Amino acid sequence: MYESYGLLIGGEWRRKGGAGEIAVSDPATGEVMGTAPAASAEEVEEAIDCAAKGQKLWRGTQAWMRADLLHRVADRMVSRAEEAARRITLETGKPLAQAKREWGLSTDQFRWYAEEARRIYGRIIESRAPGGRVEISHEPVGIAAAFTAWNFPAFLIARKVAPALAAGCSIIVRPSREVPGTAMLLMDCVKQAGVPAGVVNLVIGPTATTYDPIMASPAVRKISLTGSTAIGQQMIRDSAATLKRVSMELGGNAPVIVFDDADVEQVLDLSVPVKFANAGQVCVTADRFYVHERLVKPFVEGFTARARALKLGHGLEESTQMGPLINQRRVDAMERIVADAKGRGGRIETGGGRPAGQNKGFFFEPTVITGLPDDALAVAEENFGPIAAISPFDSAEEAYARANTSEHGLAAYVFTREPARMREAAQRLEAGMVGVNSYALAAAEAPFGGIKASGMGREGGAEGILDYMNVKLTQVAV
Repeated sequence: MYESYGLLIGGEWRRKGGAGEIAVSDPATGEVMGTAPAASAEEVEEAIDCAAKGQKLWRGTQAWMRADLLHRVADRMVSRAEEAARRITLETGKPLAQAKREWGLSTDQFRWYAEEARRIYGRIIESRAPGGRVEISHEPVGIAAAFTAWNFPAFLIARKVAPALAAGCSIIVRPSREVPGTAMLLMDCVKQAGVPAGVVNLVIGPTATTYDPIMASPAVRKISLTGSTAIGQQMIRDSAATLKRVSMELGGNAPVIVFDDADVEQVLDLSVPVKFANAGQVCVTADRFYVHERLVKPFVEGFTARARALKLGHGLEESTQMGPLINQRRVDAMERIVADAKGRGGRIETGGGRPAGQNKGFFFEPTVITGLPDDALAVAEENFGPIAAISPFDSAEEAYARANTSEHGLAAYVFTREPARMREAAQRLEAGMVGVNSYALAAAEAPFGGIKASGMGREGGAEGILDYMNVKLTQVAV
């Protein structure tokens, strides 16, 4: 599959890269599926030059034409949905149904921003000068670069490419080396839709050859990252030399508060599938559950029973409900978290290790832990895996205080049937996004992003296009 595409530079596929090859493995088996070309620093420089040429053409392309082309990209994606879902599953391990949903959400991004391209509004302000006026307009920021993680290999790219194209920016995409095939498929949809050569470029490879040239180039004006907080901090430092605009969707450690008036069965119906989707490798997934002491016993029992019943397996198998982690490093991380929990007196209600008899791939059992102090790794840090920590609380003030202790502020959730408490929780929880009786936060029409150590900027919604535009003031005197 990888040999059919490769790097995309200046509108042409390159099946060989100057930095050799990257082996791509199926996380469900650990076996190598193929090799992708790795770009050299010189090839990345060439991609930047091509993006500069594409930028001159694309920024002059009329907004309604950009919109039509984005709709064509979405049409191409619809026609390749089955192929794409299979590729996502093979590269990430997630069940096929989840992969199909991801590709559908990715398609939505192009549909939404096709219409946003037609709605780039300015405004006119009455001037103090007699007969004058002040015009506020928006212009594309210039060449953008997108760095994306492996957990949503299509969606994370779509959330960056679609608004960039809608705004009139060319873009260079640098995906995670674990999932290059999904990026290739998406870029091929862009190419086949007729987006001009050089407007979208794809480079794959090690940090030394793909990261450094982009960060050092004054021609690249915007950086967008989905990744860890540590990487985001480094990117912000590296961006300072050329004063690039940055938007960062970084780590999360989402709290869930379950108040005493919540319907336990309803909360469990929503929480367990969400927690273990993509084996817990979701930045907005629920990590720490704070459950009112009146409900904690049935909640723990119900959560444990449902987690224990989940069917693990290869994502292409129809019966699979949870797939593997992405690599051995994530398995090692889960084992460290469990060991820390045991050392702090935590109770492993279910899971806690590799599944018995599972000798291939990077599987880890759905795990539920209770009785932990708030400084335990499973509570204090983003586990990014299938581990749920459940703790009781006895007052709303306690719940809010414990929920807000994290340095992260991406997402938070609350379950209650009391309208006043819903509004209070939305105000009190320190997060860029709050779900009230719902985990549904990621949609093309809604701005997605966090505060504190979870980053800055927004992706999605009318707000998402603004990160790819400069505001221009024009003073007109008559």
